[in-house]
Amino acid sequence: MSELRQEAEAIAEQFSDHLDVGPDEVEERLENLVNEYRVPLDEARRSVTNSYLDDAGMERDELGRGGAELVRVNDIDEDEQWIDLRVKLVDLWEPRSDSISQVGLLGDESGRIKFVAFETSDLAELTEGQSYELSNVVTDEYEGDYSVKLNRTTSITEIDEAVDVGDDAETVEGALVDIQSGSGLIKRCPEDDCTRVLQNGRCSEHGQVEGEFDLRIKGVLDDGKTVTEVIFDHEATEELTGMGLEEAKDMAMDALDTTVVAEEMADDVLGRYYRVTGPRFRRYVLADEVEDPGAVDVDSALIEARSI
Repeated sequence: MSELRQEAEAIAEQFSDHLDVGPDEVEERLENLVNEYRVPLDEARRSVTNSYLDDAGMERDELGRGGAELVRVNDIDEDEQWIDLRVKLVDLWEPRSDSISQVGLLGDESGRIKFVAFETSDLAELTEGQSYELSNVVTDEYEGDYSVKLNRTTSITEIDEAVDVGDDAETVEGALVDIQSGSGLIKRCPEDDCTRVLQNGRCSEHGQVEGEFDLRIKGVLDDGKTVTEVIFDHEATEELTGMGLEEAKDMAMDALDTTVVAEEMADDVLGRYYRVTGPRFRRYVLADEVEDPGAVDVDSALIEARSI
């Protein structure tokens, strides 16, 4: 007997006096979470159990199992954990896939975090500016960057009291002294809700894929005292360089080499002094706002800054 089947029979037995539920139904729900959503079996068991507790009108502790923990978004530091949130919907983005119903930013007093809701989850849509209590959301992690996924077991409750959203952004400035490898015209994984940059046509999670073109700059700012690594996304890169995606693709096609795009960008932006504001992601600051005081002589700027 499989471990999943054993769990299903145990859950069905727990509720035999309260609900008309059999192990086949429980096993199907567990399989859906484990196989479709890649939820760890322990978390899937807890989610299914909590769902049956609600159906039976029982409290979480009546079967000796606790519910998901209420956490702040900036305290999320583990992958594939089932948690509860009390948040405000800060911003909605245009989904990149038909399988995604909503994607955007949630926030509380500690900061902000990306969320994704899938069409198959069949959830009520969230409204920008509204505050919610969200039960049973799943954490996700990619290279130290955390997000949350809403799934078909997620409970959504509107709350009247507005949740205050903290500002976790920081501002750095300096001369742009280097553009790192992985800048310019890149390809990202096209799979749903995967933004991983391909290496030699491979995604670290989904293997060999076709890939979708994107623009970014991984740069280094130096103010004479501190060196800060900054990532400019597609929008910030276009604003910074004046180069759009189609122009970059045409340039790479003409040269039969994508590296010419980063080289062209470097000619435009190296030696300029920038002020960048955005959240910190591991060692990088993600550029949400960029101010360009103008071109400077890099060597002179650094000498002046270090003399202060």
